[in-house]
Amino acid sequence: MRIAIAGAGSVGRSIAGELVENGHQVMLIDRDAGAMKPERIPAVEWVQADACEVASLEEAGLQTCDVVIACTGDDKVNLVVSLLAKTEFAVGRVVGRVNDPRNEWLFTDAWGVDVAVSTPRILAALVEEAVSVGDLVRLFTLRQGQANLVEVTLPPTTSLAGRPVRDLRLPRDCALVTILRGGRVIVPQPDEPLEPGDELLFVASTEVEDAVRDALR
Repeated sequence: MRIAIAGAGSVGRSIAGELVENGHQVMLIDRDAGAMKPERIPAVEWVQADACEVASLEEAGLQTCDVVIACTGDDKVNLVVSLLAKTEFAVGRVVGRVNDPRNEWLFTDAWGVDVAVSTPRILAALVEEAVSVGDLVRLFTLRQGQANLVEVTLPPTTSLAGRPVRDLRLPRDCALVTILRGGRVIVPQPDEPLEPGDELLFVASTEVEDAVRDALR
């Protein structure tokens, strides 16, 4: 894919490096001349331009990109870039970085954002996931909040121990996608028995998360 990244700071450069290694064409855009460091990732196309200006984005060729990632350190800039990418250049996939979790509610399709990534929220969720047993932890939000990746670690006293996956009475709009057990990643099968300490990963809509909790108690 051809991918444009607005923001050539440490985060943007790290993302660009990973994408280049995976075989994608990457363009880094930043208006700060000091951020232009092509010697660090020679395979990337470096563009000094204001990503909030339509003319600059058009000259850079944003209309040829499959994905735009707005990952500057300024949420206002990221929202403007996302909106322009979607409305002016019809980019198919727009990812917006959320620096301040209080602004997360703005990063929706109304602003052209397909996927919002909040680093503080993800880190907090990972901490909760590491220390929480028996409770549901939201790890990641998908499709502008329409669904979430959630995790539950079965406690040592779980009544589900030894029972097969098919016995889980999960609500609609919820799917068990994997079971993490020790160093194994297990694709759930109806006859797979559950064990204490299993980490269950679900994709579920927000509305049914309480029902998921009830099904695992």
